[in-house]
Amino acid sequence: MTAERGADTLVVIPTFNEAETVATIVHGVRAAVPRADVLIVDDNSPDGTGDIADTLAATDPRVQVLHRRKKSGLGDAYLAAFAWALERPYGIVVEMDADGSHPADRLPALIAAVRPGGANLSIGSRWVAGGSVVDWPRARRWISRGGNVYAQLLLGVHVRDATAGFRAFRSDTLRAIELDNVASHGYCFQIDLTRRVHDRGLRITEVPIEFRERELGQSKMSSTIVIEAMSRVTLWGMQRLWFTLTRRGRRWLPNAEVRDAGSRTARTPHEKTRKNRP
Repeated sequence: MTAERGADTLVVIPTFNEAETVATIVHGVRAAVPRADVLIVDDNSPDGTGDIADTLAATDPRVQVLHRRKKSGLGDAYLAAFAWALERPYGIVVEMDADGSHPADRLPALIAAVRPGGANLSIGSRWVAGGSVVDWPRARRWISRGGNVYAQLLLGVHVRDATAGFRAFRSDTLRAIELDNVASHGYCFQIDLTRRVHDRGLRITEVPIEFRERELGQSKMSSTIVIEAMSRVTLWGMQRLWFTLTRRGRRWLPNAEVRDAGSRTARTPHEKTRKNRP
């Protein structure tokens, strides 16, 4: 499987039991960005999603399918897709859900935001001016907003929707953020990648979208996913605090305790004189 000629953008759509929606989503992507390729990453869905994906690929050369043996989390599916994409000449890689919550008509804006001269990562955001959510209960809104505020405070990431899964990366950005040591699986995967881009001083922009709750199929959100996200953000925040404190502490260490680049203990001029005294 190779990149279709002329395609510099790959839209990745992970699926698990999305037989009711996958064809509609793919058709919407193809209409919105006709020159982009689509990679469906199916985790051996028991409802036949993988077979539908194969049919779509057989009739459209810009649609390709990556079959995985079992479901092992959203993060693992995206990591497999990123590895696949980075072996090919794509300049931009897009994440998009298969449940209809991400509006395909915002793909051109999302992709344009990471073109040369733009950002390294663009996020389709619900919580910036112009963004919105439709058909969400109040509790779900508070969980999303609260989780994002928590991530901002602990990680120092000034992004309003760090948990969003509708986003576009430059390929060189994915190469720069050390994907080999990503261990996040659920929705904290999105926070993890956001903080990695931010911590490397790369540019992040947010594009407003209207997010709609899925109408077909079952949501993959669970209390386990929320707990994983909160616990990992807390851990990353503590690590960040410790690094900040120890770095500041080293600035105030006496000269005699500071090690030079050769790992030798530096001595004050007085100590050097005393040692050389006969």
